[in-house]
Amino acid sequence: MTLAYDNRLRLVGGSDPMKIQVRVGPSRIAGQGLFAAQDIQKGTRIIQYIGARIPKAVSVERVAQGNAYIFAFNDHYDIDGKTLKNTARYINHSCEPNCEAVVTKHTIWIVALRDIQAGEELSYNYGLTTKQYRCRCGAKSCCGYILDPAYR
Repeated sequence: MTLAYDNRLRLVGGSDPMKIQVRVGPSRIAGQGLFAAQDIQKGTRIIQYIGARIPKAVSVERVAQGNAYIFAFNDHYDIDGKTLKNTARYINHSCEPNCEAVVTKHTIWIVALRDIQAGEELSYNYGLTTKQYRCRCGAKSCCGYILDPAYR
């Protein structure tokens, strides 16, 4: 599902950008997760995925070393979100996500796909293209792997 955004990265007809309260806690999906600490409206920019911008070649090395927080950014660079300042790194994958990652020219935003209630775990589809990692999201439509819907 793709939503329409205006030039301020607001859902057309959605809410203005503001600081959204989230918390880290134990996840039913995997390890720690990120949870809404307030109700969040569909189309709201929740949090940025932050980290060092690194060349693709460096990304390959870091993934080989076990870094699970590399986020594809553009054709030349990725974002290494391993920094502790990157609270968005706690968002787990789901086959039925309540968020999506929106990549802009300068940053990556996690945006609500639907209204989210306080206490609900935030999730987005990681968009992987191979059956490399097992999925434990528990969604009715779960295919068993962390995959982009186009590759199921």
